[in-house]
Amino acid sequence: MQIIFECPVCMKRSSCTPDPAQGPVRCSHCDWSRDEGAGDFDGDYCHRCRVCGCSDLWRQKDFPPGLGLAMVGCGIILSTIAWYNHHPELALGVLMAFALVDMLLYTFMADMLVCYRCRARHRRTALNEQHGAFDLEVSERYIQMKKRQDSAEHASKN
Repeated sequence: MQIIFECPVCMKRSSCTPDPAQGPVRCSHCDWSRDEGAGDFDGDYCHRCRVCGCSDLWRQKDFPPGLGLAMVGCGIILSTIAWYNHHPELALGVLMAFALVDMLLYTFMADMLVCYRCRARHRRTALNEQHGAFDLEVSERYIQMKKRQDSAEHASKN
């Protein structure tokens, strides 16, 4: 298992590979660690975030979003150039080729778990069907909870 997260203490992006998977999660920049691995797992399956302990996790493809956007942009540009040069078959072929690559990537890329609260990404872990796809309602609940906490902290400082 590899965990990519923002450290709750130093607020820097960190990566950790606990060995074994139930081992402590440590920040590579400061002394923060969390060692509740046994409670975070249900058998071989991770059911809680290893960083914050939240049980609300969603499943997503383990693929860099920036690369996906770059592929879409290239497909649009190449197809537009072909269309502009009066090659509609080539323009459609380019779009279909990019759609085929997208379908193959979606089929063969592994999934990872992402925490709704802290957005920690848990890669290369056993997944069960308990964790579904992204749910906007659950995400919005955690966003609003964070805003209320931030405003309460701001009010207490003033």
